[in-house]
Amino acid sequence: MNTQAANPRRRRPRPLTARLVIGGGAALVALLLAVTGAIAAYEYGEARDVQLDRAELLARMVEEHATHELEDAGRVLAAAADVASRMPVERHAELGTAFAQIAAGQPLVAATVLVDSRGLVLASSVPGARGRTIELARISRLPAPGQLDYGGYLADASPVLPARAAVPVLRGVLAADGRPLTLVGLLDPAELARLQRHALEDPGTSAMLVRRDGLVLSATPAAVVAAGERIAAGEDGRFTVDDLPQHVTAARTLASQPELTVLVTRDLDVALATWRRMVAWLAAGAAAAAALIAAMTFVAERSVRAREAARRQRDAAQLAVALRERELSVIVKSVQELIFRTDAEGRLTFVNARWLAATGQPGERLLGQALVDLMAPSSREAVAALLAPSASGSRAAQVSFAGTEQRLFDLAVSPLIEGGRVVGHAGSAVDVTERCAAQRELQEQLALSALMLDTMPLPVALMDREAAYVTVNRAWEQQSGIPREDLVGKRASDYLLPAEAEVHERHNREVLERGGSLSYESEVSQADGTRRTMAVTKAAVTDADGRPRGLIAALTDITEFREADRTMREARDIAEEASRAKSEFIANISHELRTPLQAIIGFSELGMVRGRAHERLASMFGDIHAAGQRMLALVNDLLDVSKIESTVGTFHLERTDLRPLVREVAREIDPLLARRRLHLDLALSEGPLVAKVDPMRFQQVVRNVLANAVRFSPDGETITVRGDVDARNQIVVAVRDHGPGIPPGELEKIFEAFVQSSKTKDGSGGTGLGLAICRKIVEAHGGSIQAENADGGGSRFTIAVPARGFADTVV
Repeated sequence: MNTQAANPRRRRPRPLTARLVIGGGAALVALLLAVTGAIAAYEYGEARDVQLDRAELLARMVEEHATHELEDAGRVLAAAADVASRMPVERHAELGTAFAQIAAGQPLVAATVLVDSRGLVLASSVPGARGRTIELARISRLPAPGQLDYGGYLADASPVLPARAAVPVLRGVLAADGRPLTLVGLLDPAELARLQRHALEDPGTSAMLVRRDGLVLSATPAAVVAAGERIAAGEDGRFTVDDLPQHVTAARTLASQPELTVLVTRDLDVALATWRRMVAWLAAGAAAAAALIAAMTFVAERSVRAREAARRQRDAAQLAVALRERELSVIVKSVQELIFRTDAEGRLTFVNARWLAATGQPGERLLGQALVDLMAPSSREAVAALLAPSASGSRAAQVSFAGTEQRLFDLAVSPLIEGGRVVGHAGSAVDVTERCAAQRELQEQLALSALMLDTMPLPVALMDREAAYVTVNRAWEQQSGIPREDLVGKRASDYLLPAEAEVHERHNREVLERGGSLSYESEVSQADGTRRTMAVTKAAVTDADGRPRGLIAALTDITEFREADRTMREARDIAEEASRAKSEFIANISHELRTPLQAIIGFSELGMVRGRAHERLASMFGDIHAAGQRMLALVNDLLDVSKIESTVGTFHLERTDLRPLVREVAREIDPLLARRRLHLDLALSEGPLVAKVDPMRFQQVVRNVLANAVRFSPDGETITVRGDVDARNQIVVAVRDHGPGIPPGELEKIFEAFVQSSKTKDGSGGTGLGLAICRKIVEAHGGSIQAENADGGGSRFTIAVPARGFADTVV
């Protein structure tokens, strides 16, 4: 079958006669259009030549008029120059009146001034201009005596003619004393344009007076280039106006002033109006002739094609029927559903190819079999009801085929009625096994989610976009004392106290507006009337586009937690009060112990002096004296601890350089160093180490740390002290010894009261209060003290205080 027969909708080629008729008509139309275009082009060229000749004529007229006017202005300047050259220098001020009289009959000359080489106005026809200075550089170069030169266009001719435009004409003058002067005549560009406009009466025509370098000195109001702008000037003296594609231009150089040229432009859009009207009539006539030729061609072509119309329509109708049958067959084969047709008794008369996959039998074996016999026993009764003659309209049921009971199909049947009686049935079946399985799985998941929500110990509620309850779990029911079915559809304001409801409603609006989640605490009334503190967490439930479509809320009872927190704070207050009482007790008992200790130490010293002759007696008094000293040191340490912990101990801070304080402590321990043959390596910063400290207390800290280093360093070793400012603007004093070191687990414990390192409990003395006192003093200064084991053995204590204090006195 050829392509045309396979696709009747495709446009068939025209017969040869019809194509010849159409080709002849198209050739006639093309010839007509070509002749019309040639005539229009010829007339356009003729009209353009006429406009160019008109422009040349107007240019000659404007050139003659401009030459006459400029010659008159030149004669005015020549007369003024003659007067100026003969006038004595001391009478130059009188020239202004003469200049005004000379130019009185010449409106083109707006002003006349006489200037020296610096631009100073010696005389002017404009009152008040004398004595001012003109910038000659912005006008033109200065001409020689007797020479004439045209300057540039001045948009503002200040100071002679403020706020007025002018075209300067310069003439060299030799003064009576032999000085070269310059006579400047300021021409009025508006007057020049007015004179040119009088010579131009044609619409769309403009004129310009151009200097040799392309500067426009004057122009008519409709000119395409304004006065003061420039036109491209060639080396041959010709001017080019690039932005005038629809204009004709004529140029005439002034005979008496060859440096000036008159340009006349004519707008072709205005000048060629007659040509356009002629072209319009010509186009209309050509269009009418073309339409007539086209109509005649169309009539002839239609008469040729009419003979083929009936035959093509018949062939197209036959081909369309065959094509529809073939398309229907393809569609039925490609459908994924089971399609069938039965007779009035329910026997299959047509099935599509999908029945092979569903029943395992090819379609030709199924034809003639009863549809009920192909079903599983459990589905036969339902299928028989679908095919019952009494049934009307479309019916559907879920069935299974014999041998494939594990798969489910949605079977739909519609009766075929002819003459008021059922002649058969048409239907389809869709495999819905996976869909049913997915629905069961979804139901199970929903049931599991509902069970998990219901068994949660925390009250949980789901709300819609209006903050109305959609569902709540059992814990929420128990907490509120309201059944679930009564809560659904209500809002918090429907059952809570107004104050409570306002808090929850405000947070609900916030979550629904901005999304996300938030947490807050609130007092919630219980079913038994009590009020509990709840931690409320709310989160937005969003749709596929990320917009909030509801929210979920969960409550956590934190009443006991808050009660425990209050109890802990009360216990802390009690402990702090006990600590304060302890500190006061230690301070009091320390003061009470110092009095008898002073007596014991005093009498022991007396006994040591008087018992020198008796060695045993002196030794006994020495033991008493040493024990008293140790007891006094312990009492002093306890007194320091109590002062620091109590509210009566005051630190007096002052701006102090710490280097002298450290050096003074180093001198104090020189005897201890000499006794143990120890060397002190003291290296402090060359710059001041200034901080706000209590000097006495800070020296107490350094003294204690250095004393410990001396006590635990082996004989002959070196103790290193370094002082500098670190990157955090802290003054750091580090003391390093070569003693036994400190176990890592005890680096923080040694700063507790009455605690000593296990490696230093060797009977060398000490109460375990020194480092505790040091830490309290340093922390009162806003600093810190740390201990660490140094590489190579020994330990390092680092004291750090801020470089600036907070106040002069800290309690």
